[in-house]
Formats: sequence, structure tokens, C-alpha cells
Amino acid sequence: MKKLSINITGRVQGVGFRYCTKILADESGICGGVWNCDDGSVSVEAIGDNEKMAIFLERLKKSPSRFAKVVQMQIQANPEIKEIDKFEIRN
Repeated sequence: MKKLSINITGRVQGVGFRYCTKILADESGICGGVWNCDDGSVSVEAIGDNEKMAIFLERLKKSPSRFAKVVQMQIQANPEIKEIDKFEIRN
């Protein structure tokens, strides 16, 4: 099981990015959460097996929202992420 912290920059706030990321996570079988950051980026905590995570990351890079534009994704393993059984939009 992978636990990843992901920070995404680009045009990712105010364009439905978090909502579309939740739909993508639900379709991909990924648990965790997504939230806006004060610096204009979006952060994601993602928990899932290797295959599901690879699909989720590939689709996330292409931007789940047609109005968003992902410029950069920083991905780090984070074993401290608390396991939950759903994917949620956080404030």
C-alpha cells in the first residue's frame, strides 16, 4: 500500500480541480483527501495499491478538470498519512 503526499501547482484553484480529483480518486479506488493551499497550489494525500496509484497519478497529471492546468506535481512517500476508507475534499 502506497501513501503519497502530492503538491500540485498551476491553474488548480477555482476551476473545480478538487471536486474532479475526488471523482477521479473514487473511480481509481484511492483513499485520502484533497485541499487548497494558501500559496495557490492544491495538496493531495493518496492511499492505494501500486496499480491503482499509478493510474491515479497519470490521470492527475493530465488534470481531472478541463478548466485546470497542472504545471508541476511534487510527489513524496509519506507513511504518516492516516488511513481512511474514503476520499474527501478538505477545507
